[in-house]
Amino acid sequence: MFKQTVAFLGAGSMAEAMISGVVEAETIPVNQVIVTNRSNQDRLNHIQSKYGVRTTPLHQLNYDEVDIFILAMKPKDIDSVLESLKDKISPDQVLLSVLAGIPTSHMEENMNEGQQVIRAMPNTSSMVGESATAISPGKYTGIDHVMASKKLLECIGNVYVIDEAQMDIFTGIAGSGPAYFYYLMEHIEKAGQEGGLDRETAREIGAQTILGAARMLQEQDDTSAKLREKVTSPNGTTAAGLDALNEHGGGNAISQAVKGAAAKSNEMSKASREKEKELVTK
Repeated sequence: MFKQTVAFLGAGSMAEAMISGVVEAETIPVNQVIVTNRSNQDRLNHIQSKYGVRTTPLHQLNYDEVDIFILAMKPKDIDSVLESLKDKISPDQVLLSVLAGIPTSHMEENMNEGQQVIRAMPNTSSMVGESATAISPGKYTGIDHVMASKKLLECIGNVYVIDEAQMDIFTGIAGSGPAYFYYLMEHIEKAGQEGGLDRETAREIGAQTILGAARMLQEQDDTSAKLREKVTSPNGTTAAGLDALNEHGGGNAISQAVKGAAAKSNEMSKASREKEKELVTK
């Protein structure tokens, strides 16, 4: 059983997805999960009612009882939140950020010397315990805190400890990845309806097909390309479908989507680093 008390600073969709996964896993008692935001009491009431966790407005939060603060507010609010935390928490309390594009150095620069910080990138599949989550520790963060945060995040799926330099491409693949599949499903459903299926049946068939393909990737030793080749008979239906896909953008479009999301994450990280430089020169 996870013994630390966790506080979510922010109660948006990513926070709720993580809360749902944590509660469903039953690894953390709900009385050790606190959710807070600055002013949206209706949102807190919704989360408390749905998940049974503790909620409180930010100004009433007891900072001393929290072991891990999960920063889940909007990225634009990070500086004001760090400023408010700086004099309220000790360096041994962990800041676990799930904000895209915010490097650990930015958090360290805005906190007291030695602050334990970890950058994480989960995705919204955490709501069903199937997130692909990356974590990168800051320069002051001890292995015990890394492992505790990893254990926490394993409540919502698989966790990968990676170098922070790889976080942008991870964001492009896993952070934004669910949206690519949902977009694919939109068009599968549309094609299914145009072919005579009702929308719900087309949705179920498409989702099961994606699920089955994912399981094959996880359980087979073959590469993705090899698995594709195995189901693609010359002049068959699959070959015709892949030809049409490539004719209209295909694999290149998918690759560019990942690279585009990664570039945006890198752009956001650079903006944070520029702010750090401004702070140092002032």
